[in-house]
Amino acid sequence: MKPAWDKLMKKYADHKTILVADVDCTAGGKDLCEDVGVQGFPSIKYGDASNLEDYEGGRDFDDLEKFAKESLGPRCGPANLDLCDEAGKKTIEGFMAMSAADLKKAIEEKDGEMKKADEDLEELLKSLQNQYEEAQKKRDDTKKAIKEAGLGLMKAVQAHRKLAKSEL
Repeated sequence: MKPAWDKLMKKYADHKTILVADVDCTAGGKDLCEDVGVQGFPSIKYGDASNLEDYEGGRDFDDLEKFAKESLGPRCGPANLDLCDEAGKKTIEGFMAMSAADLKKAIEEKDGEMKKADEDLEELLKSLQNQYEEAQKKRDDTKKAIKEAGLGLMKAVQAHRKLAKSEL
């Protein structure tokens, strides 16, 4: 993916409203990556710098370029109300009317909900992992008991009988 990304950065290097860049999350960009929620590598984020979204599309140059053409650039937001539909404008106006303290509290609540969703998924995954491991152990124990009950000898007898019949 890196060559395709480098090519896309080069293509948009002088663009006035679209920035295509990369950040090394293991070095000087570590704090930035933590702030925007990078959880794995490579990650692609897009959108308003204060509210980046995860890119889920293809990773070759054609897919990246198509996405850039169709989706990057100025978007509906407080700095670009003219790009918003009526519902978007109304939502932004509601947030703009909130006090700084109320807005901060609302953001913290939503961030808490996001964190809880991640924690719920992690808890489910742990539960599923435990169920899987228990099922694997049960399967292994069952197979061991079947083998110990003579399955191998049964197959040996069957093979011996076939061999004996073919010799006659």
